[in-house]
Order: sequence, then structure tokens, then C-alpha cells
Amino acid sequence: MAGTEAIGDGDVGEEAPANEGFANGYTFFRSFRHEPECFVPTFPPLQNDLLLRTARGEATERTPVWMMRQAGRYLPEYQEVRSEHAFFDVVQTPELAAEVTLQPIDRFPLDAAIIFSDILVIPQALGLEVEMVSGKGPHFPNPVETPGDLERLVDPDVDDTLGHVFDALTLTRQELEGRVPMIGFSGAPWTLMAYSIEGGGSKNYKQARAWLYRHPEAAKTFLQRMTDVIVEYLVGQVDAGAQLLQVFDSWAGLLGPKTFRTFALPYLEQIVDGVKAEHPDVPMIVFAKDAPYALESLAETAYDVISLDWTMDPQAARLLVGEKAVLQGNLDPCALYAAPDDIRREVQHMLAGFGSQKHIANLGHGMHPDHDPDHARVFVEAVREQSEQMRTVS
Repeated sequence: MAGTEAIGDGDVGEEAPANEGFANGYTFFRSFRHEPECFVPTFPPLQNDLLLRTARGEATERTPVWMMRQAGRYLPEYQEVRSEHAFFDVVQTPELAAEVTLQPIDRFPLDAAIIFSDILVIPQALGLEVEMVSGKGPHFPNPVETPGDLERLVDPDVDDTLGHVFDALTLTRQELEGRVPMIGFSGAPWTLMAYSIEGGGSKNYKQARAWLYRHPEAAKTFLQRMTDVIVEYLVGQVDAGAQLLQVFDSWAGLLGPKTFRTFALPYLEQIVDGVKAEHPDVPMIVFAKDAPYALESLAETAYDVISLDWTMDPQAARLLVGEKAVLQGNLDPCALYAAPDDIRREVQHMLAGFGSQKHIANLGHGMHPDHDPDHARVFVEAVREQSEQMRTVS
């Protein structure tokens, strides 16, 4: 995500559908999501289901590949959109979010699209003001500083406050025309709470971490409020067209094993169990960055895929996880600053570490704003070519 976890990540105002053929579907989806017997969006048949088959643990002909933050600031076409529209205007306008989501799909041979949005739409839905400040990132003018500030939170109508994301998903899924699957996502409760208390980005999130010791019950209340909204939000994303979901716990690594088990894992479990109760066949990915101690616990949950950051050894992770989950990752994003031949060698090393099956290739975190798009192409094409060769040899 640009700023936080915008990847490609309220009233939208006057609707201006990107094409007339979708206009009725777009309007009806917002109006009738709670009455699925009245309207269920229909989509073109999927032509490339490689990612979905891999996420379900099936053997595949090559390794699927996509990139966190694959839509965003490193692409000149994204910069053109942002030159005319503020960040959250793009997020909150379905046509613009769809356009940006499709930009990397039109440019690279990727195996998935991920909706352009931001993890901080959840705090916004709970009534917290969030700004995206150029050169600084996310900023909360009035962060949650004391347990008493929790009284400022609202119980949102998810369709009303986050309907723009659902509309963007439906519109994008139509405009993909079945080329690749559509990924939806959310931030995890601990990560969202950390931003909300700290008031923005931080090196150590000491204010948020202090809450876990000073106000443990209030922290659990806050995390539960986040969790309840996230479950409804992700279920709505699937209803709107998402075919796979990822939960980003970007600041999990700031917790130790004990605090992770108390303040992160129970809520991550509630999310996957709640979503799968409504959509049992939709694969789900969890990404607990910088938290290798969490792998065994996460493998015991219902998440289908565990994403690894670049500091984690995939062979060691496989020993911990076993066959309980597919693994995703984990090229160091900074490897994309290397020369093309060096990127290819890094990809070869990454693929060898994960093996030829039950692996979704990705970066260990998101694309950087100053990455060269041509180097992103080298990464994607190298995964495709080399993973096919691995299967031929084996």
C-alpha cells in the first residue's frame, strides 16, 4: 500500500461507471448486498487459476507470482493518476481504484490482481480520522491515547463506510475479464491498533506496545472492535468478487511470543474462522511480518497460506509448518535494485529454498517507490521461467 499497506488499498459521490455495460451491476451491488437473492454479481470465467490451485495445496505446472504493493508509486502510470487525485480519493473512487489495480496486470505477466486500497480504511470506518501526508505517510490527527478515547469509536455500517471497496472489487473483477484472480485484503487488528494509538508510522510503536501492559483489557476491547469489523469487511469483499484474501499483520514482529499469543493470534484466528464460516472455499493468506516465532502457531489455524518476509529461511519455515499450509514469499524487495542477471540468480535461490510445489512467489514485503518497473518485470518473468524448468527437471 502506498503509505501503509496500500497495494495495489463513505460515500463515493456521483457514480460514473467506467463502462456503460457495468453501470447497472455497479449500482445494484451497493443497493442489494444484504439481499443476495436480489442481486449476485456475475463475472467472466477465470482463465488463470494457478494461484487459487496453489493456495489450496494442489500440484501445479509452475509457481504463481504476484507482488505486494504491485500497484503503486513505482509505476509512472500510477503517478499520472496521483497527479490529479489525492491518495484517499483514489481509494474511495471505484473507477480510479479499478484503474490503478489493473495497471500492473496490463504491464506484467502476473498471476493475480490485488485491489488498490489501504489497511487504514478500518480505523476510518471506526470513526478515526486518517490523513495521508506526502513524504510522511499515514497521520492520525486525534489518535487513541487513553482507554477513554475508545468511546469515540463508532459501530460502522460496513456497507456504507466501506462500500467503495466492495464496488471497486466488483468493477475490477469485471474489467479483469477473467485474466487472473482477484485478491482482497485487510490489515490485522494489532497492526491497525498500533497505527491508531501511535498516530502514524513509528520505528518501535512504544505507545501502542505500552498499552498491552498498562491497559491490557482496554487493548483487548480495541482489538475485538477491529476484529468484528474486519470479519464483516472481508466477507463483503468475497461477496463483491474477491477470490482470495490476505491479512497483513505488518507490525507483528514488534510483539514477543507471549504478547503475540495474547494480543494478535486470537484475533487472527477469529478472522479466518469468521470468514470461512461464510466462505469456506475461499483461500486465505496471513502475513505476520518479522515474527518467525509465530509460524508454528499460525500453521495450526485455518489460514491456507503463510507469507514469509525476507528474513525468514523458507526451508526452516517448511520444517516448522510441515504440510499444514502453503508458503508465500519471500525475495528481499531490495534485491530488485540489483542488475537483471543478479535478480535472476536471487530468484533461483529463492525458488530452490521453497521447492517446486506449495509455494506462491512474492516479495518479502512491498514494492518500494523508487523501484524500476523493468526490474519488477525481470522478477516476475524469472519466477515463471525458472519454476517451469524446476518442474521439468524434477
